[in-house]
Amino acid sequence: GSDDASPAGADWRLVLWTLCSVLLPVLITAWCSFQRSRRQLLIRDIFRKSKHDWHYTDLFGSPSYCCVCAQHILRGAFCSCCGLRVCEPCLKKADRRFLCKEIMMRGTAGAPSSMPHHWIRGNVPLCSCCMVCKQQCGTQPKLCDYRCVWCQYTVHDECMVDCLRTEDCTFGEFKDLIIPPYYLSAINQMRKEKRTSYEKVVPYCSKHWMPIMVLANTRSGTNMGEIFLGEFKMLLNPVQVFDLSKIAPAKALQLCTWLPCNAVRVLVCGGDGTVGWVLDAIDEMKIKGQERYIPQVAVLPLGTGNDLSNTLGWGAGYAGEVPVEQILRNVMEADGIKLDRWKVQVTNKGYYNLRKPKVFTMNNYFSVGPDALMALNFHAHREKTPSLFSSRIINKAVYFFYGTKDCLVQECKDLNKKVELELDGERIELPNLEGIIVLNIGYWGGGCRLWEGMGDEPYPLARHDDGLLEVVGVHGSFHCAQIQVKLANPVRLGQAHTVRLILKSSKMPMQVDGEPWAQGPCTVTITHKTHALMLYHSGEQTDDDDASSLSE
Repeated sequence: GSDDASPAGADWRLVLWTLCSVLLPVLITAWCSFQRSRRQLLIRDIFRKSKHDWHYTDLFGSPSYCCVCAQHILRGAFCSCCGLRVCEPCLKKADRRFLCKEIMMRGTAGAPSSMPHHWIRGNVPLCSCCMVCKQQCGTQPKLCDYRCVWCQYTVHDECMVDCLRTEDCTFGEFKDLIIPPYYLSAINQMRKEKRTSYEKVVPYCSKHWMPIMVLANTRSGTNMGEIFLGEFKMLLNPVQVFDLSKIAPAKALQLCTWLPCNAVRVLVCGGDGTVGWVLDAIDEMKIKGQERYIPQVAVLPLGTGNDLSNTLGWGAGYAGEVPVEQILRNVMEADGIKLDRWKVQVTNKGYYNLRKPKVFTMNNYFSVGPDALMALNFHAHREKTPSLFSSRIINKAVYFFYGTKDCLVQECKDLNKKVELELDGERIELPNLEGIIVLNIGYWGGGCRLWEGMGDEPYPLARHDDGLLEVVGVHGSFHCAQIQVKLANPVRLGQAHTVRLILKSSKMPMQVDGEPWAQGPCTVTITHKTHALMLYHSGEQTDDDDASSLSE
């Protein structure tokens, strides 16, 4: 009988061991994930209550040391305003021990016109020099040396003397762009007391001061907007940096009313759509009677359509090749120019049409025909699968696909029989066309100078501030592609102050500044609306022509 019992006992032991070997890893994994989620909740709680702008990273981009325990860390939290880096166990301690950049000075008697440096130890930029001995900082593999979060000056541990701790901060290279915390507290106090004589407050009275506001659309193009928000908060006062996915431009621009008239510069980080959104908010300021506070606008092109930024010299697309400091220098040196903005009114045909006409504001171009059809197809697919369209290359490939598909379909055939065109009230005889494009700016279709074409014929130059629109025709999407690579000229129909286009029959694709729709019979009237104050950067046009003309 004992022989029968032992195999049964062995079977039970085997079952037990199998159960243990299966259950133990499952229990350990469950315990670890429970601990991890608990830890994440604690971290999130600290992030939410903190005055710091903490972010968590699994891998720091450069050698980093915890500001509390001084250990070398690969992952942990960092503050995107003051640059503190900390390991997870020390996060609570760091949050209590270290102050972040103050947006506004608190509890100060009188109106101070200066403030001391705000030093933070360790993790200084690798290429920085000590302000005392002029030797390189941050070279040792440990938590060492200091950086001021306002002026960005760095100092060796051994060069740090007591007088530096109390010395007034100069705000460094970008002092003319930064809004100092003491300025905001002084203005805040004056507003409470209903006083408006801001001229006496430092640096309001400085004639070189041109405070900047950064408005970044984190949803534009790639996710570069996120990175920029942090880098600009590090160099400027965080109050000057706005995330347009969290605050509307109209609300952000109210900061202009705290600042000197005609001095503010706004840097819009995003595509042409984001720029249009900000310019609409600036027009609202004019309506509110805040004309004197209107800022000048510079562009950092992050979106997929960047023809306006290209026209204004800011390039056709930014991919991180220029450091943020250089972008700020470019904004400081840029010249003010005017940009025409136009009102596009679309009135549907029919006696019984009780709907109000559609009204758009145009900065770049209006078109009817193949390029509007491409934009319409592109938009329909982007709505369906937005995750596919985060890269500029994929976007261009999809556009190309729709262009070539259209060559086969020819959905815009015989446009000249379906529309009438009037330039300044004069009817234009149209040749055989598939598309009409009305241009306000020099660039079109991602970096091509449409009005100039191949550049082999004399014609009046296209300008964005002369109150004139350029009107051209295209024979189809293949013709559009030929113009883009300078193998063909457009059909130049003329220049005008007002453009009227009557669509007599059938549905046609139309677009204003890349926003497409399908339109039935109607009358489209384009008239001058207003001027926008823009900033022009003279070093950056991206076009084949400019490169060749420089080398000649």
